[in-house]
Amino acid sequence: MAKILVTGGLGYIGSHTVVELAKSGYDVSIIDDLSNSEISVLEALKEIVSEELECNILDLKNKSEIANLFEGSRFDAAIHFAASKSVGESVQDPLKYYENNILGMVNLLMAMKQNGVDSLVFSSSCTVYGNPDELPVTEKSPLKPPASPYGNTKKICEEIIMDATKSNGSLKAISLRYFNPIGAHSSALIGERYIGIPNNLLPYLLEVASGKREILKVFGGDYNTHDGTPIRDYIHVVDLAQAHVLAVDRLLNQPVDSSQFEVFNLGSGNGFSVLDIVKSFEKVNNIKIKYEIVDRRPGDVEKIYADNKLSMEILGWEPTLQVDEMMTSAWNWEKRNK
Repeated sequence: MAKILVTGGLGYIGSHTVVELAKSGYDVSIIDDLSNSEISVLEALKEIVSEELECNILDLKNKSEIANLFEGSRFDAAIHFAASKSVGESVQDPLKYYENNILGMVNLLMAMKQNGVDSLVFSSSCTVYGNPDELPVTEKSPLKPPASPYGNTKKICEEIIMDATKSNGSLKAISLRYFNPIGAHSSALIGERYIGIPNNLLPYLLEVASGKREILKVFGGDYNTHDGTPIRDYIHVVDLAQAHVLAVDRLLNQPVDSSQFEVFNLGSGNGFSVLDIVKSFEKVNNIKIKYEIVDRRPGDVEKIYADNKLSMEILGWEPTLQVDEMMTSAWNWEKRNK
């Protein structure tokens, strides 16, 4: 049984991926520093997968801690989620993002090299495309200057991985460029939780729906879109998690192309505005959401959605859960945990 290291495995996407890896028969080892997650997620994961899970609380910025972990375990592959992820916060505190996201990436790659771990799946983002000139975005779309320091860290990390594969003939890596993951596991035991004020649309919307906040702020109503609000490509987090399993399968069982480094878009292929999401939530959950249009937020792009044909063709991945299902599962999660 192959053993997979999952950094940030108690976080939103990481926890859902742990479930899908375990369901697929992989032995999973989690590391997390609990900076944007809670240890209670571990118990929820054990309940979902009905087995014990190895978990170490450590910080990837601490080189000696990660070195000790690798010396004490043998991993066949790593999936790297651990990173600070708020676009707005990264604009306000860019140095935090450059330190956490880039140093963590470098320390992980060094530990992998020193211990002969040759397969890496990287949690990247569509922010590497910046404000795209053409839609939908394909993997061959030019990488433009990202609109935020967060996006820039993802772009830099991809460059670091690419350089590492060029210098290390045995290292293979796949970068998965997410669009906008939302929703929650059908058990409602795991979902997207925030420490402090949410920075993403759906967690904030859920807090308004549950009465924790009075009103949803919609950042920008004057974009060149059908209703003036920004357009994103939303994908169910379970669909996204399953793509990581397919990426690990590919790295361990199939040859990667000659570059040793592949990238895949993970999105539904459709664009939905902020108000489209609000209306879907209201419809499926029969709840009225109070919102107001406010000024645009620095770092946001106007509209972006994916061409996902390559991930469907090469990885054999296809998203199956629609926006209404995302809204239902997210509200079930919020009701269980509010």
